[in-house]
Amino acid sequence: MSKIKLAIIGCGGICRYAHTPALQQLSDYFEVVATCDIIKERAEHFAEVFGAKAYTDYEELLEKENLDAVDIATPNYLHSIIAVKALNKGLHVICEKPDAVSVEECLKMNKAAEESGKTLMVMRNNRYLPMSPFLKKYIEDGKMGDIYATRCGWIRRRGIPGKGGWFTTKAMSGGGPLIDLGVHMIDLTMWLMGNPKPVAVTGCTYNKFAGEDTKESTASRYGDAKEGGTFDVEDLAMGFIKFDNGACMQIEFSWASNIETEYGFVELRGSKAGAKWTNLDHKLKLFTEENGTIMDVFPNINPLRYERHAGMLHNFAEVINGNAEPNFVPEQGLNMIKILCAIYESAKTGKEVLL
Repeated sequence: MSKIKLAIIGCGGICRYAHTPALQQLSDYFEVVATCDIIKERAEHFAEVFGAKAYTDYEELLEKENLDAVDIATPNYLHSIIAVKALNKGLHVICEKPDAVSVEECLKMNKAAEESGKTLMVMRNNRYLPMSPFLKKYIEDGKMGDIYATRCGWIRRRGIPGKGGWFTTKAMSGGGPLIDLGVHMIDLTMWLMGNPKPVAVTGCTYNKFAGEDTKESTASRYGDAKEGGTFDVEDLAMGFIKFDNGACMQIEFSWASNIETEYGFVELRGSKAGAKWTNLDHKLKLFTEENGTIMDVFPNINPLRYERHAGMLHNFAEVINGNAEPNFVPEQGLNMIKILCAIYESAKTGKEVLL
């Protein structure tokens, strides 16, 4: 098996803390031949890490390098722009979430992928938590019955990424914690449910901490903070999603809230059993009944060989090499962006939005 010649475009925090360790673990599958970032020192640093060539212009990189694929880890608004250009050059694309900042941009990506015949995948790393494939099979085996109601969220006491920079600038990010953190938990919950089609949403968003000098957590290491910069996105979003199979989902995402502690969670309620997972202890809990007795079950789940970003990148490599089916398809990304944009629209208008 020949290695996939890959370029990393975007060398910020997510590249440093997630993509780089994953690609190093997958060195038998990928050869990183080029890196790119508008900050020259960042591109050069990761070029040195991988023994690659550094660029500050992604278009120059795409023109000059002999590539098989690109890994996009830029600010959100560039995801679709770079993906379309790479796909049109006949390259496979894996992109950091969110897929795009609008439905229109997401459609452009998906069209380019279809016309090029190349693989387009967008990061859904929570599908590769150790508990995720276990719970997925548990549900598919019918042990939870009909999944009819779900809840998910990721709420922070303090953790505004790059305050004043691109993360908090709607034109570049597309939104705040809903589009930043929401993709993770909404996707995981929908995937476990079997990816039902969303049909309607209602939402509220709030901006209460833009002008506050808040004590930040380690989550703020992502992005580049800018003193006196823009903060025109929400810091809290709540919403409700209805699906075509009659199921529903409650959601809550925040970068800053006066709560006890930060945590992310997924909760599923089925007719035969329920399930709950949080990132506080990373333990899966199942709630069921046997022989007339209510039971709480705590599975002892083995770690995965490739977890989180490494798991998604491994699937991407296996798809390119013809050894696996994609665990993510562009239609799922389109449904996600439709949900997020509709929640923002509902928050703006005060009305339910039909999809």
